[in-house]
Amino acid sequence: MKTERIKLSTGISLNVATAGPGDARPVILLHGFPESHRTWRGIVPLLEDRFRLIMPDQRGFGGSDKPHDLDDYRTDKAIADLLALAEALGHDRFSLVGHDWGGAVAWAAALRGGPHIERLAIINSPHPLIFQKTLIDDPAQREASQYMRRFRETAMEEHIREMGLETFFEKSFAPHVDLASIPDEDRRAYLEEWGGERALEGMLAWYRAGPILVPAMDEEDVPYPDWVMTGVPKIRIPTLVVWGMKDPALLPCQLDGLDALVEDLTVKKIDDAGHFVPWEKPEPVAEALHAFLG
Repeated sequence: MKTERIKLSTGISLNVATAGPGDARPVILLHGFPESHRTWRGIVPLLEDRFRLIMPDQRGFGGSDKPHDLDDYRTDKAIADLLALAEALGHDRFSLVGHDWGGAVAWAAALRGGPHIERLAIINSPHPLIFQKTLIDDPAQREASQYMRRFRETAMEEHIREMGLETFFEKSFAPHVDLASIPDEDRRAYLEEWGGERALEGMLAWYRAGPILVPAMDEEDVPYPDWVMTGVPKIRIPTLVVWGMKDPALLPCQLDGLDALVEDLTVKKIDDAGHFVPWEKPEPVAEALHAFLG
């Protein structure tokens, strides 16, 4: 992968990795927490012969700018980055792939119904309406998401630094994947990224700025937020959802009811993978993306 910093019309610069022929169909891939463009390292060799793969470090992550203001991490700012990046690279239309927080941005961009997204692929990232309802109604999902409350605590970055980045690495990935399967080169790259100036603050800001309500386990009779009651638009962009079924943080209940919210939906379940399925099981993920995006 080739990487370069690209100045956007949104006022920030993103570190962007690219692969594949410059004249091939563009696909923008958005990573989640606590990663970077490295999320796609196993996917690139399987797709770069056919697509132009564009993989930014989102704001606050990796080698990209890390604004100080919490408002700079609202979802609308990440969507603006996405569209500005496409414009900077000369792509009026593109396919969009998102994992984890990248999937949250992708869902939100699709809900706006803009004409730029040709196809949408989501990997282990819940539709916001289903996610919010299950956080209130489903005790198992609420319990699995309590980490979000911890990440929103004001002193969390200092707590991570006190425990050490190596320990944070293990706590982040050990529940999801065999740590022995992560090459030393990748481990070092993550630790270097997380140790950068304002790196932890930038990553955690995504949780603090997020609109999703995560009730405590002992809260009862929690009302739905107003936006849930008014509903969200139906997504009419052809959509693929790939789900690692062993994800302990985002449970399979996130797939229930999706067909009522997405007009043209394809679901691919990967039974022997968890949350970080793009690099746990890149072959079936790439196979599904290849068939869908092609």
